[in-house]
Amino acid sequence: MSQRLQPGDAAPDFTLPDADGNKVSLAGHRGRKVIVYFYPAALTPGCTKQACDFTDNLELLAGQGYDVIGISPDKPEKLAKYREKESLKVTLVGDPDKETMQAYGAFGEKKLYGKTVTGVIRSTVIVDEEGKVERALYNVKATGHVAKLIKDLGLASE
Repeated sequence: MSQRLQPGDAAPDFTLPDADGNKVSLAGHRGRKVIVYFYPAALTPGCTKQACDFTDNLELLAGQGYDVIGISPDKPEKLAKYREKESLKVTLVGDPDKETMQAYGAFGEKKLYGKTVTGVIRSTVIVDEEGKVERALYNVKATGHVAKLIKDLGLASE
């Protein structure tokens, strides 16, 4: 079981390929806050709902100094298809070796329909401008998560 991150931990750096095969690294976002979210698979209903919610709120998040990076075990070709099909604006990167997911505690045992399986644990880690973990949320729900995150971060416009 991979170790879960705690606030104050140094966020593990990563360099992974995006949907276009370009390298995206956490270090490349120093000076901005980064919402790193882990999801099981592109082109699936729950993951699509979550990615669309992040895309719909990207302007608000970016305006508040947050970049958003979605990480799944998918290869760049599948991510590109996913981005086009769903008109996604968030940065999607692939971690087929699952090394980054394990470093973030986002891969391991989880309950799925009452059975214990090993897989991607839907998680969101908020990294501050210096690369430290501000919040680490595990086993989040795909639906409603982005709205809750915006509210919890005090970014809601109401």
